[in-house]
Amino acid sequence: MDNDKPTRPAAAPSTPQPGTAPHTAVTAQDTTAVDNLPQAAQGKTTIAETAVAKVAAIAARNVPGVYALGSGTGRALGALRDVVGASDIAQGVHVEVGEIQVAVDVNLIAEYGHPLTNVADQVRAAVFTSVGELVGLQVIEVNVEINDVHVPGLNDPKSNEKPRPAAS
Repeated sequence: MDNDKPTRPAAAPSTPQPGTAPHTAVTAQDTTAVDNLPQAAQGKTTIAETAVAKVAAIAARNVPGVYALGSGTGRALGALRDVVGASDIAQGVHVEVGEIQVAVDVNLIAEYGHPLTNVADQVRAAVFTSVGELVGLQVIEVNVEINDVHVPGLNDPKSNEKPRPAAS
Protein backbone atom coordinates (compact mmCIF):
# COMPACT_ATOMS: atom_id res chain seq x y z
CA MET A 1 0.00 0.00 0.00
CA ASP A 2 1.05 3.56 -0.55
CA ASN A 3 1.75 5.87 2.35
CA ASP A 4 -1.20 8.02 1.28
CA LYS A 5 -4.38 7.67 3.28
CA PRO A 6 -7.29 6.28 1.26
CA THR A 7 -9.45 9.10 -0.04
CA ARG A 8 -12.73 9.44 -1.88
CA PRO A 9 -14.73 12.45 -2.99
CA ALA A 10 -16.41 14.08 0.00
CA ALA A 11 -19.90 13.90 -1.48
CA ALA A 12 -20.82 10.23 -1.11
CA PRO A 13 -24.19 9.02 -2.42
CA SER A 14 -26.86 9.15 0.28
CA THR A 15 -28.43 5.89 -0.86
CA PRO A 16 -26.55 2.67 -1.50
CA GLN A 17 -25.91 1.79 -5.11
CA PRO A 18 -27.48 -1.47 -6.37
CA GLY A 19 -25.33 -4.48 -5.45
CA THR A 20 -23.43 -2.73 -2.68
CA ALA A 21 -23.78 -2.97 1.08
CA PRO A 22 -25.01 0.13 2.90
CA HIS A 23 -22.21 2.09 4.57
CA THR A 24 -23.97 2.71 7.85
CA ALA A 25 -24.19 0.85 11.11
CA VAL A 26 -27.55 2.40 12.02
CA THR A 27 -30.56 0.07 11.74
CA ALA A 28 -33.65 1.05 9.76
CA GLN A 29 -35.67 1.76 12.91
CA ASP A 30 -32.92 4.01 14.29
CA THR A 31 -32.56 6.21 11.20
CA THR A 32 -35.62 8.30 12.04
CA ALA A 33 -34.00 9.57 15.24
CA VAL A 34 -30.75 10.32 13.39
CA ASP A 35 -32.52 12.01 10.47
CA ASN A 36 -34.48 14.28 12.87
CA LEU A 37 -31.32 15.72 14.44
CA PRO A 38 -30.40 19.23 13.37
CA GLN A 39 -27.34 19.24 11.10
CA ALA A 40 -25.23 20.93 13.80
CA ALA A 41 -26.15 18.24 16.36
CA GLN A 42 -25.00 15.32 14.24
CA GLY A 43 -21.28 15.84 14.80
CA LYS A 44 -18.36 13.80 13.50
CA THR A 45 -17.56 10.13 14.00
CA THR A 46 -13.94 9.01 13.99
CA ILE A 47 -13.07 5.32 13.92
CA ALA A 48 -9.55 4.49 15.11
CA GLU A 49 -7.23 2.23 13.15
CA THR A 50 -7.07 -0.07 16.18
CA ALA A 51 -10.82 -0.67 16.07
CA VAL A 52 -10.79 -1.42 12.34
CA ALA A 53 -7.77 -3.71 12.71
CA LYS A 54 -9.52 -5.73 15.44
CA VAL A 55 -12.62 -6.22 13.30
CA ALA A 56 -10.43 -7.35 10.37
CA ALA A 57 -8.37 -9.69 12.59
CA ILE A 58 -11.43 -11.40 14.03
CA ALA A 59 -12.86 -11.90 10.54
CA ALA A 60 -9.57 -13.34 9.25
CA ARG A 61 -9.15 -15.72 12.21
CA ASN A 62 -12.60 -17.21 11.56
CA VAL A 63 -11.62 -18.40 8.07
CA PRO A 64 -10.90 -22.15 7.80
CA GLY A 65 -7.24 -22.70 6.97
CA VAL A 66 -5.93 -19.72 8.96
CA TYR A 67 -3.61 -21.03 11.67
CA ALA A 68 -2.43 -17.68 13.09
CA LEU A 69 -2.05 -14.03 12.20
CA GLY A 70 1.32 -12.32 11.99
CA SER A 71 4.83 -13.42 11.11
CA GLY A 72 7.04 -15.59 13.30
CA THR A 73 8.67 -12.54 14.87
CA GLY A 74 5.34 -10.83 15.44
CA ARG A 75 3.90 -13.95 17.06
CA ALA A 76 6.95 -14.21 19.36
CA LEU A 77 6.43 -10.63 20.48
CA GLY A 78 2.72 -11.41 20.87
CA ALA A 79 3.57 -14.30 23.19
CA LEU A 80 5.60 -11.91 25.35
CA ARG A 81 2.69 -9.46 25.40
CA ASP A 82 0.35 -12.28 26.44
CA VAL A 83 2.61 -13.09 29.41
CA VAL A 84 2.27 -9.56 30.75
CA GLY A 85 -1.44 -9.39 29.96
CA ALA A 86 -1.24 -7.01 27.02
CA SER A 87 -2.29 -9.27 24.15
CA ASP A 88 -2.78 -7.70 20.72
CA ILE A 89 -5.84 -9.16 19.01
CA ALA A 90 -5.00 -7.20 15.84
CA GLN A 91 -1.55 -8.78 15.48
CA GLY A 92 -0.73 -9.36 11.81
CA VAL A 93 -3.23 -6.77 10.57
CA HIS A 94 -2.33 -3.27 9.39
CA VAL A 95 -4.96 -0.77 8.30
CA GLU A 96 -4.95 2.68 6.77
CA VAL A 97 -8.13 4.57 7.59
CA GLY A 98 -9.29 7.61 5.66
CA GLU A 99 -12.46 9.61 6.21
CA ILE A 100 -14.73 7.13 4.45
CA GLN A 101 -12.35 4.48 3.08
CA VAL A 102 -10.03 1.86 4.52
CA ALA A 103 -7.25 -0.35 3.16
CA VAL A 104 -6.27 -3.53 5.02
CA ASP A 105 -3.11 -5.70 5.00
CA VAL A 106 -3.35 -9.15 6.59
CA ASN A 107 -0.23 -11.21 7.33
CA LEU A 108 -0.95 -14.84 8.25
CA ILE A 109 0.17 -18.42 8.63
CA ALA A 110 -2.00 -20.97 6.84
CA GLU A 111 -2.73 -24.56 7.88
CA TYR A 112 -1.27 -27.33 5.74
CA GLY A 113 -3.85 -29.03 3.56
CA HIS A 114 -5.82 -25.90 2.64
CA PRO A 115 -5.20 -24.44 -0.83
CA LEU A 116 -3.35 -21.20 -0.13
CA THR A 117 -5.03 -19.11 -2.82
CA ASN A 118 -8.44 -20.22 -1.52
CA VAL A 119 -7.46 -19.26 2.04
CA ALA A 120 -6.30 -15.84 0.82
CA ASP A 121 -9.50 -15.31 -1.19
CA GLN A 122 -11.70 -16.32 1.76
CA VAL A 123 -9.76 -14.05 4.15
CA ARG A 124 -10.08 -11.18 1.68
CA ALA A 125 -13.85 -11.72 1.36
CA ALA A 126 -14.38 -12.11 5.14
CA VAL A 127 -12.40 -8.96 5.96
CA PHE A 128 -14.07 -6.98 3.19
CA THR A 129 -17.54 -7.96 4.42
CA SER A 130 -16.88 -7.53 8.15
CA VAL A 131 -15.14 -4.18 7.90
CA GLY A 132 -17.72 -2.85 5.45
CA GLU A 133 -20.69 -3.94 7.54
CA LEU A 134 -19.42 -3.45 11.10
CA VAL A 135 -17.24 -0.37 10.65
CA GLY A 136 -19.23 1.31 7.89
CA LEU A 137 -16.24 2.36 5.80
CA GLN A 138 -15.70 1.59 2.13
CA VAL A 139 -13.00 -1.09 1.82
CA ILE A 140 -10.80 -0.25 -1.14
CA GLU A 141 -8.38 -3.18 -0.84
CA VAL A 142 -7.51 -6.17 1.31
CA ASN A 143 -3.98 -7.46 0.75
CA VAL A 144 -3.23 -10.93 2.11
CA GLU A 145 0.32 -12.20 2.70
CA ILE A 146 0.76 -15.86 3.61
CA ASN A 147 4.25 -16.05 5.10
CA ASP A 148 4.28 -19.65 6.36
CA VAL A 149 2.38 -22.93 6.48
CA HIS A 150 1.75 -24.71 9.77
CA VAL A 151 2.23 -28.47 9.50
CA PRO A 152 0.63 -30.22 12.51
CA GLY A 153 3.23 -32.15 14.47
CA LEU A 154 6.13 -30.57 12.58
CA ASN A 155 5.77 -26.94 13.70
CA ASP A 156 4.26 -27.63 17.11
CA PRO A 157 6.26 -26.66 20.20
CA LYS A 158 8.66 -29.35 21.32
CA SER A 159 7.39 -31.53 24.11
CA ASN A 160 9.21 -31.88 27.42
CA GLU A 161 9.51 -35.66 27.06
CA LYS A 162 13.03 -37.06 27.14
CA PRO A 163 14.06 -38.94 24.01
CA ARG A 164 14.13 -42.70 24.34
CA PRO A 165 17.52 -44.36 24.11
CA ALA A 166 18.12 -46.17 20.86
CA ALA A 167 17.60 -49.95 21.00
CA SER A 168 20.86 -51.88 20.62
